[in-house]
Amino acid sequence: MRALAHGLGRRAGKPKRNLKLERVVDFIFEAGWLKKTLRTGWAYLGSGQEDVAQHSFRVALIGYVLAKRAGANAEHTALLGLFHDLHEARTSDLNYMNQRYTNKDERRAQADAVEGTGFGEEILAAYDEFEARESLEARLAKDADQLDLLFNLKEELDKGNAFAKDWIDAARERLKTAEARELCEEMLRTDHNRWWFGHVDRRWWVDRKEGGLGEPGRERGREPLGRRAGRSGHKVRRPMLLKDRT
Repeated sequence: MRALAHGLGRRAGKPKRNLKLERVVDFIFEAGWLKKTLRTGWAYLGSGQEDVAQHSFRVALIGYVLAKRAGANAEHTALLGLFHDLHEARTSDLNYMNQRYTNKDERRAQADAVEGTGFGEEILAAYDEFEARESLEARLAKDADQLDLLFNLKEELDKGNAFAKDWIDAARERLKTAEARELCEEMLRTDHNRWWFGHVDRRWWVDRKEGGLGEPGRERGREPLGRRAGRSGHKVRRPMLLKDRT
């Protein structure tokens, strides 16, 4: 009897399962899988690499910036960008070539990922709004999706991959909002290292003395698009393979 009572006592002391909280924990683990899910189109460019989590973070950030400039709801735009590729933890990222031969049910994957969490309807509604492109916030979020690609391509162009120019020419035409086009043109005139290297006097890198910050109007890194890449040799033209989900 004593053993039985001891066993019942231990059973009674077990915490009661919280199924909704269990689903939230699963959801967070699943979202973490995006850090292990690579965006596969970079293999065709020949340089560069990015995972879906990195992409989604900067899409949300760029969307926030665009919305602030456009007078739109910045927090909502960032939300649309943050969750737009959540389903890829289940479907993976399919590049342009893959999409020519493969179909995937992105919405079902998105719905399954958030089912039972208690906030699934909000995330699924954000996915639907992003895909419909009817609201200003959705158009800005989609432009942010393209701008993240364009910022990455500019880095590869600056580092000498001339083929990135072909991808840039195609991606910039997909931008729909004036705010995104304006930001894109400014970005293309800017060396991607300027934020940390361009505002420092070159002498500072030698002696590291204080006072090395240069004047904002005299920074390096505003060369025309393609000039830096052209220094490394002739431009090799290949068939363009871009991930393009319009």
